[in-house]
Amino acid sequence: MAAKQTGRPTPVGKNIKKARIDKKMTYDALANETGFSVDFLKKVESGKVTPPVGSLLQISRALSIDSGALLKEDEGVVKDRVRAYTKRTDSYAYQTLTPGAENKHLKGFRVKIDAMKDHEGVSYNHAGEEFVYVLAGNIEVVVGDYVNTLGPGQSLHFNSGIQHLLRNIGATDAELIVVIYNP
Repeated sequence: MAAKQTGRPTPVGKNIKKARIDKKMTYDALANETGFSVDFLKKVESGKVTPPVGSLLQISRALSIDSGALLKEDEGVVKDRVRAYTKRTDSYAYQTLTPGAENKHLKGFRVKIDAMKDHEGVSYNHAGEEFVYVLAGNIEVVVGDYVNTLGPGQSLHFNSGIQHLLRNIGATDAELIVVIYNP
């Protein structure tokens, strides 16, 4: 995943590490602010693990920076916002639909989940609300113990403070619009 920076986005882990060090925050402090283990945070910073949207929001909140700052590319790199998805995990990719939304409570993402994949067992929660609209494919959104099954044209609005997980249950890639509100 850690590829040369020629035309590719800066790895989110590198940006998280820079922000943590700039803020003089220890791994222990960041773990206490996010609820993530120090081991997980080290893997994120090294690029071995890439966080899903909800985890990224928790980390950015703990670092008191906009999540978009963690996704920024090296200067001079031009991003085609219409075509490009930025890979964040092995089976999950997303593109921000709200660039420049620093200090805003509402964030929108276009999300792609590979066929028959989930977040590799990572579920998450974050303050606020979440809205999911399925453009293509079939997904499950597990909210707490309840499983919601959605297909194209269907949507779900839920309390994102409850542990939740997105999973593609279909034989084709799923595409979604996800809107997250963080108070």
